[in-house]
Amino acid sequence: MKPSFAYALVFAGMLASSNAMAQEQALEPVVDAANEINQSARSSQLTVDKIADSTQERMQQYKQINRQIEGLEVYVQQLERQLQSQQVEQNELSASIDEVSVVERQITPLMLRMINSLDTFIALDVPFLNEERQSRLASLEELMDRADVDVSEKFRRVMEAYQIEAEYGRTIEAYNGEMELAGQTQEVEFLRVGRTALIYKTRNGDSMGVWNQQQREWQPLDASYKNGIQEALRVARKQLAPDLLMLPIFANAQAGE
Repeated sequence: MKPSFAYALVFAGMLASSNAMAQEQALEPVVDAANEINQSARSSQLTVDKIADSTQERMQQYKQINRQIEGLEVYVQQLERQLQSQQVEQNELSASIDEVSVVERQITPLMLRMINSLDTFIALDVPFLNEERQSRLASLEELMDRADVDVSEKFRRVMEAYQIEAEYGRTIEAYNGEMELAGQTQEVEFLRVGRTALIYKTRNGDSMGVWNQQQREWQPLDASYKNGIQEALRVARKQLAPDLLMLPIFANAQAGE
């Protein structure tokens, strides 16, 4: 009986070993499948991680782009306000230009009338510095025809000419010139005292005369005026301090001192 039991144990052991091998062989596909699943899971996890990283990076880019867009929107709004302001300025400038055009159309005839009036005034005035004053008039007339000079500059020059003419009435001046005397051209010294007196004296003092504005002609002076005229010439040339001057003037078409 014992041997039979031993055989039975051996047989049972062999049967168990055979079952274990069979089970192991049966589990190998399962294990391989599990390994494949695990590998696939690891690969999927890596893919998920990459996608997550990429998504995070894209999210950061998205946020950065949004911030840039917000900044650009603020900048565009600022530009729009500037454009609106510039448009207002442009409209104001356009209106000003239109007004300037109107003023130019009105002021140009005014300046022409002023020049003509100045021409008439000089022709009727005491005849001092004729060449200088006529040259100034000719310069103004030429200036008015120039298209490359602004109206403002033209007006300034016209007003400057008027100011110079006004100054003549408040100053004393001596200057050299020429006169026709006894049919001959002679060098003389002119003395202008405002517009009150215009006197000439030859170099040697032999001939002197005073302008009679009422009769619009020169009238001779005798030698008694020589010292007073010479003193006045020195005052005008700033060679002598100003003092009371005894000069011939005309009042009511009569000569006197």
